[in-house]
Amino acid sequence: MHIFLDAHAVFSIYLPNILSSGCNPFAQTGRSKLQNKRASVNQQIIKQMRMRAGAENLLKATSNNKVKEMVLLELSYVNSNLQLLMGQLEGLNSSVEVYQNTQETANIPLIALGLKETKDIDFSTLFKDFILEHYSEDGNSFEDEIADLMDLRQACRTPSRDEAGVELLAKYFSHLPLMESRFFSPSRQTGIFFTWYDSFTGVPLCQQNLSLEKASVLFNMAALYSQIGTRSDRQTIAGLEEAISSFQKSSGILNHLKETHTHTPSYDMSPAMLSMLIRMMLAQAQECLFEKTALPGIRNQFYSLMKMAQEAAKVSEIYDQLHQSMIQTPIKDNVPFFWSTMSQVKTNHYRSMAHYFAASALLDHQLSLSDDEDQQEKTLSQVYDRLPEGRSPLDILKRKDERERIGKAHIRRAILGHEEALRIFGLCHHLNKLEALQEILKASHQRSLNKCSENEDEEEFTDYTEAPDIISKTEHKAEMEVPATTKVKVTDFFQRLGPLSVFSAKQRWTAPRTIHLCPEDRDLGFTLKGETPVQVVSLDPLCRAAADGLKESDYIVAVGDTDCKWMGVSDVMRLLKDVDEEGIDIQVISIMDSNPPMPTKSATFCGNLPKTYSMICLAYDDDDKNPKSRKVTKKSSFLSWGLKNRLKSASTLSLPTADHSGALPWNKPCPTFPSSSTYNDSALY
Repeated sequence: MHIFLDAHAVFSIYLPNILSSGCNPFAQTGRSKLQNKRASVNQQIIKQMRMRAGAENLLKATSNNKVKEMVLLELSYVNSNLQLLMGQLEGLNSSVEVYQNTQETANIPLIALGLKETKDIDFSTLFKDFILEHYSEDGNSFEDEIADLMDLRQACRTPSRDEAGVELLAKYFSHLPLMESRFFSPSRQTGIFFTWYDSFTGVPLCQQNLSLEKASVLFNMAALYSQIGTRSDRQTIAGLEEAISSFQKSSGILNHLKETHTHTPSYDMSPAMLSMLIRMMLAQAQECLFEKTALPGIRNQFYSLMKMAQEAAKVSEIYDQLHQSMIQTPIKDNVPFFWSTMSQVKTNHYRSMAHYFAASALLDHQLSLSDDEDQQEKTLSQVYDRLPEGRSPLDILKRKDERERIGKAHIRRAILGHEEALRIFGLCHHLNKLEALQEILKASHQRSLNKCSENEDEEEFTDYTEAPDIISKTEHKAEMEVPATTKVKVTDFFQRLGPLSVFSAKQRWTAPRTIHLCPEDRDLGFTLKGETPVQVVSLDPLCRAAADGLKESDYIVAVGDTDCKWMGVSDVMRLLKDVDEEGIDIQVISIMDSNPPMPTKSATFCGNLPKTYSMICLAYDDDDKNPKSRKVTKKSSFLSWGLKNRLKSASTLSLPTADHSGALPWNKPCPTFPSSSTYNDSALY
């Protein structure tokens, strides 16, 4: 499915203003504690990276062998600490239980993405200076507007886990293009550093433009939808529909992020990683669609059982595709081992369920005179891609021995699949914490064993007929969904500066000039045109206004004490209409050369990325008042996280949650997969 969205004009809808406040960051909820731990680990990672950067620089600068030995020892210590921190980060990403519905006791846990962490930013001083310098306005008069913007950004760090939280993020996202137009000039840097931490590695990324900010806010919107989906009550139809919609919306936002921010130098937002996350959200949506079909109960009838067999096979197929994407380079270097293991467990679990349903349909329902033979034959032919040699669908239906042979083969494959799911479950210590998942896997395995024993004949020779694969099919396929709240219509905080068409950071104009107007025979010597603000045209070069400095194409920004940046021609003419003989002062500006100098290159600073990136974000401290004064030299990494060019990649993109579950065989899976690898540039793109 292709979704085409414009980065700044997607889904513009009218919504009421929402409170610019997030959740209490000090609230002792499981989710807030987890996010606080993530922030703490990120701070420790950047501290260790600063220490390593200094040690590496010292290693290059010194020729003293004793000093080199001490530095190498320090580097090994720092790299060990970094590996431990990466392990903690992976553990946070594996904490799925925090995000599950607290009332749920019978569903397999789903994985939610954790919110990306960022640093606080103080816009106040720099924005005030820019307003004074560029707009010739008193920056102090915009203190309230700047404070509102900073409060909104701060609130977006702790959004509530519901639609109001999504709207809060959407509101801030909608303000970013306005802020960019007002304060981010293509010819100069603002000195504002936007720092975000990679969700999988904890590595900080720092940019002076808004590209990273926009991409990270979109990512957090997708993460929030995934958390809403995992929290939904999947024991009700309404809860399942909410979960399905949330995961589909999450995948839609991730797809939009992938298409519009293709060069964000962050592992968690690289195209390959985003493609995997989209697959994961759609796989979980498909799993919820299966649960929705099964929730009212599965009729013990041939057609219903065969339909559920194909539905379960579809879920298994999608999770298998997800697992395959997780073990590809560069994804495998950063994806949490827990995620890969969970996808592998679910692949085996749902495939086994498919074989169980097929076995039940064949063993429990013999073809009778009242059955529609042609319809059953058609159904069976659509379930199997191929049949054992010499057998046809009609043979299996009519001959009891053949029907039982194929049915028993299915139940054997179901048992083997459930045993494999349990084996893989035991390989991941994070999965072992999910007791409810283990109970579901064991219950499903036991159900298949019971079905096998019910149809066991002691006098029968062992039959090694292999059950054919079941063709996956679904009546309701999960699709990426365009969320209506991705962008909301907002009022520009800085609209007092004037219309953006003229009063933007990319435009240059003279300081306001005062012109004294005195009408001669009720004629001012010029006419007005345009929208807002109005422009002077048809200026009489001999009129008094021209002599006072008025120029053709000047913009009128004030008449007397009245600001008229937002006034049209009729409104301004009304102010000038009754000017007496003493005249009136107006303020005008002239647009200057619109060809700015070459844009300043906006560098991206990312911790420990080879060669292309400097470590300025590590040298930049929250307490530093003047980051521009810091001179940071470009450096190449001496050691990776641990040994040379090798590191265990712990991930932190999402914070999963474990949940309690009962014994429903069609509700739970888990996968296994090794996770350690080497950082390389290909992981970015």
